[in-house]
Amino acid sequence: MAPAPGGSAIGRPGGGVLNLPPMPRRPPRDRDSSGPARAPLLRWLPLLLLAAGLILFLATGLQRYLSCETLRDNRVWLLDEVARHFAVAAVGFAAIYIVAVALSVPGGAVLTIAGGFLFGKWIDTALVLVAATIGATLLFLAARTALAPLLRARAAPWLVRLEAGFRSDAFSYLLVLRLVPLFPFVVVNLVPAFLGVSLRVFMLATLIGIIPGTFVYATVGSGLGSIFDSGRCFTAAGILTPEIVVALVGLAVLALIPVAYRKWSRRRQRASGSP
Repeated sequence: MAPAPGGSAIGRPGGGVLNLPPMPRRPPRDRDSSGPARAPLLRWLPLLLLAAGLILFLATGLQRYLSCETLRDNRVWLLDEVARHFAVAAVGFAAIYIVAVALSVPGGAVLTIAGGFLFGKWIDTALVLVAATIGATLLFLAARTALAPLLRARAAPWLVRLEAGFRSDAFSYLLVLRLVPLFPFVVVNLVPAFLGVSLRVFMLATLIGIIPGTFVYATVGSGLGSIFDSGRCFTAAGILTPEIVVALVGLAVLALIPVAYRKWSRRRQRASGSP
């Protein structure tokens, strides 16, 4: 007698064959059983690294170097280093700026002003535009990777509507948030990540939106020599005079014109019954 499929056959006293039931097969071992458990950790890793970097920065007291007094007291040495190693100094400044923005270190305005003093307003503006955009993008990607899936899974209806409205005019809204100096830079880096803004729109709106403010701070920095010679210093908040704030708000209003036009156009189409 042939054994049952998957079973085994042994002889028994008196002749004949005893069919044994098949042995239960052991399920194949998952080569990466820790994958599902590891995925959330990997998703949070970039944001955790940035948070740890910020904590380390604050714990070591490095923020005290981002001050007018530090720049004033070390201006001779800094200017000499820039003059002797201009390319290295420019790349180093940009790298420091990228890290500062990615870690959300307070003092970005002071860094921009310092760059204007060391490199001049035009080169400083170019360096800051590139570095700030890269640093903001790193934080945006880290936040989107870690938090966006969690927020979308528990999103309330009002958040879903807000996300849909923001995404339809994401470039204009983000441009306004960048232009108006009332919103902290780190907040404007995080909010679009939660609302599903695309990477391309985020980077383009950031690069364009920070041009006016960056140029203002860089221009102030390029004229610091006479202020330092008199022994005085500056405050980043004091640079934003009412005239400058009004000008930036005016640019933000202009950025909202396309949004207002599209809303008016859609309302007109609904009123006329057009599809």
